[in-house]
Amino acid sequence: MILQALNRYYERLIEQKPEDVAPYGFSPEKVSFEILLTPDGGVAQINDIRDTSSKKPQPKLIEVPQSPKRANNIAPCFLWDKTSYVLGVSNTSKRADKEHEAFVELHETVLASEDDPGLKALLSFLRSWSPEQFEARGFPADMVDANLVFRLDGEQCYVHKRPAARAVRARLLAGDEGQEAAANSAICLNSAVCLVSGEVAPVARLHPAIKGVNGAQSSGASIVSFNLDAFTSYAKSQGGNAPVSEPAAFAYTTALNYLLRRGEHNRQRLQVGDASVVFWAEAADAQQASTAEDLFATLLSPPADDASEAARVRAVLERIAKGRPVADLVPNLEPGTRMYVLGLAPNASRLSVRFWQVDTLGVLAGRIAQHAEDLRLEPLPWRTEPSVYRLVLATVPHREGAKPKADHAINIVIGETMRAILSGGPYPRSLLANTIMRFRADGDISGLRVALCKGVLARERRRDIRTSEEEIPVSLDKQSTQPGYLLGRLFAVLEHVQRAALGSQINATIRDRYYGAASATPASIFPVLLRNTQNHLGKLRKERKGQAVNLEKDISEIVGGLPDQFPRSLKIEDQGRFAIGYYHQSQSYFTRRDTADSAYADESAEPTDIETEGADQ
Repeated sequence: MILQALNRYYERLIEQKPEDVAPYGFSPEKVSFEILLTPDGGVAQINDIRDTSSKKPQPKLIEVPQSPKRANNIAPCFLWDKTSYVLGVSNTSKRADKEHEAFVELHETVLASEDDPGLKALLSFLRSWSPEQFEARGFPADMVDANLVFRLDGEQCYVHKRPAARAVRARLLAGDEGQEAAANSAICLNSAVCLVSGEVAPVARLHPAIKGVNGAQSSGASIVSFNLDAFTSYAKSQGGNAPVSEPAAFAYTTALNYLLRRGEHNRQRLQVGDASVVFWAEAADAQQASTAEDLFATLLSPPADDASEAARVRAVLERIAKGRPVADLVPNLEPGTRMYVLGLAPNASRLSVRFWQVDTLGVLAGRIAQHAEDLRLEPLPWRTEPSVYRLVLATVPHREGAKPKADHAINIVIGETMRAILSGGPYPRSLLANTIMRFRADGDISGLRVALCKGVLARERRRDIRTSEEEIPVSLDKQSTQPGYLLGRLFAVLEHVQRAALGSQINATIRDRYYGAASATPASIFPVLLRNTQNHLGKLRKERKGQAVNLEKDISEIVGGLPDQFPRSLKIEDQGRFAIGYYHQSQSYFTRRDTADSAYADESAEPTDIETEGADQ
C-alpha cells in the first residue's frame, strides 16, 4: 500500500512537475567540479561549479545517472562519481586504486563501441589517466573526494546528458549490457510479477537509498532490504524475497526523497520527535493537491509568529469541529481529496514505519479539530494553536536557563500520540504518566502540559474508556465533586493565600516544595498545608480583611465537597485532574471577570508561572 501510493505520486510528479523530479534512471546529486575534455581525451580545464554566495561553498545539484547502492562493495557510477572512482585520488578511501579500476572497467565495457565524440573523449581520458597526474597537473586540493562530471570543451551539455549517453544508460537499465553492468545498476536479471505494479519485469536486487530521515545513515537507508540470511526464504536473495521491479523501486524512492527534501519551502515534511513525517495529496489537478497540502500543513503546524494566520486556523478548526465540511471553508477544494501521511524513524541501516494514515482531507481535518478540542482549556494557555512540535517540547525536561530539546523526548510516546491525532484513537496512557512525571521532576506546571493531561482524559471518556462519570471540564467548574479536581483547586487557593500574605518576600511557594507529594499522597500533605494557611490568613486579615474573608470562603466551599478524610493516594488519572483543577483555580485569580467573584483578586500579586507561560505563547 505504501509503495503503491508513492509510485502513483511519482507518476503524478513526472506529469505535473517534471522539473522537480528526475526521470527513471537519474537522480539529483551534489556535484562540485566539472572536467572539460578535449576531443582526444585531454584536460582542457577544471571548473569549480559550487555556489560561493555563502561563507562555505555549496555543491550544485545536478541530475546525473542514478548511483548504485553502496555499502562495503565497490560500485562505480556511470559517467560521473567522486574522485576516488574517477581519478583514483582520495583522502578518505583506502581502496581508491580498486575503485578507479572498477570505474575504468565499467566504461570500457559499455563505451567501447560508441562513436559519440563526448563518450569517446571520456574513454580516451580514462585510458590515459593515472592518479599521479593529479598533483603533477596542479589540480585543486579541495577537489579531492568531491563529485565530478564531464563536459566536452566548447559545448554546454554535460557528457552524461548527451543523447548517446542517455541511450547507453537506457540499455544498462534494461540489462542488455551483460551480467557485470546489470550488477552495477542493481538489477536482478530474473523477472517476476512486481508487487507494486503487477507487471512482469526485472526485479530490483537492491532498492535505491532513501535520504533525509533524521538520525538515519547519511548515505541513506532502506524501507525494503534483506541483508541477512535469516530474512530470506526459498533460496531467494536480496530483492527476490519481495519482488519489486526496477522502475517501481526507482519511482517510490524518488518520490520519497522528494518529500524528504530539506529546505524552508518544503511544507510536506515535518519533524515529530525522531519521526520524519511526510504527507501528500491525491487530487484531480496539481492546484487542488497543493491547496490540500498547504491546508493540512497549516492545521498540523500552525504558525507561531503570525497572529492573523493563527486566528484563521483557530476559526477553521472551530468550524470543522462544529461539522462544517472542509470544502465549504476552502474554495475550489474537492471534498474527496485523499491525503497520505507517512512517519519514518531511523533503525540502523533501515527505516521503521512509525505510522501510516490514509483518508480524505475532510476526515483528517476533523480529527485534527477534535484533537484541538480535546486539548482546549479556558482561559487558553496559548496565543496560537500548539503545533505537534510544541507538544513534543512539553513532554521533555525543562531546566532553568536552558531551552527544552526535542531530542530528549520519548520517541515511542510521541509516535503513538501522532498516530492518535491522525486516527482519532486514544492518546497513549504513557503520555499522561510522562507529563505528570515531568510536573514532579522540574516543577513546570505549564498550561500546555495541563492541556495534554486534559486531552488524554477527555478522549478516554469520550471513547468509553471511563475513569469517572464526570466530564473533564474545559473551564473552572465549581460544581465538580471529583476529589482529584477539588484537591487541585484547593492547592491553588492555598498557594494564592501564601502569595497574598507574603508578597515579594517569598522565596519558594508551596507549589515548588509540595506539588508532587500533594498530587500523589494528599492525606500526608494537605493537613500540614491547611494549618500553615491559618498563619497566612491571620496576617492577611490585618492587611486586607475582605480578601481574607473571600479566600476563606473558597477554602470552605472546596473542602465541603471533599470526603471526610483526604485520600491517601490518587490514581494517575486523578493526578491529571489535580493538575487541571490547579490550572483552572490559579487562572481564575489572574483573569478579569464580570462576576462578583473577582472582588477578592489581588492585583498586586505576582503572576504564576502558568500565566507567564500562556502569555509567552
